[in-house]
Amino acid sequence: MSAVPPAQVPVIEHPPAVQSAIRKIFRRVVPLFFVMFVANYMDRVNLGFAQDQLRADVGLSAAAFGLGAGIFFIAYAIFEVPSNMMMERFGAKIWLTRIMITWGIVATAMAFVSSAEMFYALRFLLGVAEAGFFPAVIYYFSRWLPDSHRGRATSIFLMGSGTATVIVGPISGALLEMHGLWGHSGWQWMFFIEGLFSVVLGFVVYRFLDSGIEQATWLTDEEKRGLVVVIDAEQEERAGDRAPAQVSRWKLLADPQMLLFLWIYFAINVALYAVTFWLPSIVDDIGGLSEFQVGLLTAVPWLCAIVAVYVSGRISDRIGKRRPILVTLLVIGGCGTLLAVFVSPWVGLGALCIAAIGFKPASPIFWTIPQSYLDARAAAPGIALVNSIGNLGGFVAPTAFGLIEDATGSTKGGLVGLTVVGFLAALSVLLVRGGGRNDRIRTKSVTAPVATVPEANPGTARTVDSGPAGTAPAGA
Repeated sequence: MSAVPPAQVPVIEHPPAVQSAIRKIFRRVVPLFFVMFVANYMDRVNLGFAQDQLRADVGLSAAAFGLGAGIFFIAYAIFEVPSNMMMERFGAKIWLTRIMITWGIVATAMAFVSSAEMFYALRFLLGVAEAGFFPAVIYYFSRWLPDSHRGRATSIFLMGSGTATVIVGPISGALLEMHGLWGHSGWQWMFFIEGLFSVVLGFVVYRFLDSGIEQATWLTDEEKRGLVVVIDAEQEERAGDRAPAQVSRWKLLADPQMLLFLWIYFAINVALYAVTFWLPSIVDDIGGLSEFQVGLLTAVPWLCAIVAVYVSGRISDRIGKRRPILVTLLVIGGCGTLLAVFVSPWVGLGALCIAAIGFKPASPIFWTIPQSYLDARAAAPGIALVNSIGNLGGFVAPTAFGLIEDATGSTKGGLVGLTVVGFLAALSVLLVRGGGRNDRIRTKSVTAPVATVPEANPGTARTVDSGPAGTAPAGA
């Protein structure tokens, strides 16, 4: 039986200087953002591990705890777009440094919570401090990397959240066992030490991050020029025949595709944060486990998710078709949560591994779609809008779970809801136009040094990494 030749994928051979610049970015910038996201996500979700001690000391019901966990996302949604506008004004270096240090200070202050009102206030302030971080990084990639490399960069960046969910369990479990040291509770030590790490990291960010390609002294002049030419040429292609005027931030809400993006990302966050905040409680249902053992077991689903994030990012960059991969991941996540409802706690842990494998990689794959849909004039506000409103799913998920647990004494009803959300999101992805790196076929030549292979199939990827199809430059 003869082999069927694979469909031809358009290839752009970037000049050597551009390839060299990309390798340097993957060595210097991408790892820095990865570590920042580890700290960011740790301060955001460590609350789930402090749940039992915090509720006992402060006197919080499950519903009150869920509301406090979710109120972070209300502040995040309110302040995300203004924060991203300030980032455009002050530059990524100053603004991301500000975000890191202020959220670290608020995260540290969580150690001094003494009432439900203070708990709500600090969670709200944490959302204010952190707002703008994620879309700023996504926008940063759009101005520093060619389209063919953003999927992998975004996946590596978002592996930071997966890494955080893996290490936050054992670390937080160990810190919780410091209970009573110098007269302080374990949850107080956990918040203080983990928040302080973010403050220190903020000063590291200021030392190593650059706002734009032109300020990067670690790139040669040839690398800077080549990178700017390629990225600007891709922007011209995305702009196409659109009007050159500045895109109104509010008119973005009138775009049906943008509304679809908002709903899909909202659904992804409902699923993801419900699992994140309530996984320690679900694992604790196994019984007979210490705080440290619960932390270790909660790391297992996220270890699986880290592998899934990297593999799915590589596959999506290789074939350039994001929609089918995203649909598959959401269906897998829904099946995992559904299975967890009907099995024992130990088997349920395995089912939640399946859920994490589906829901965690869905976010980075999703973000490659609006990145390609939006041109640079609308990229910063558009990404911020999707992220801020979509992140309200992080408010709905823990709040709903807390209400359900108070009403039923079980988290199974919440898991059923997650199943429905996952399947609805998968169906919604099918309505998104395109699914490759761009939503329509581009044929215009971008630069003189670029060699383009004709596109054989509409909707397939427009570019792939230099070298053999789907492979990354050496050392990236």
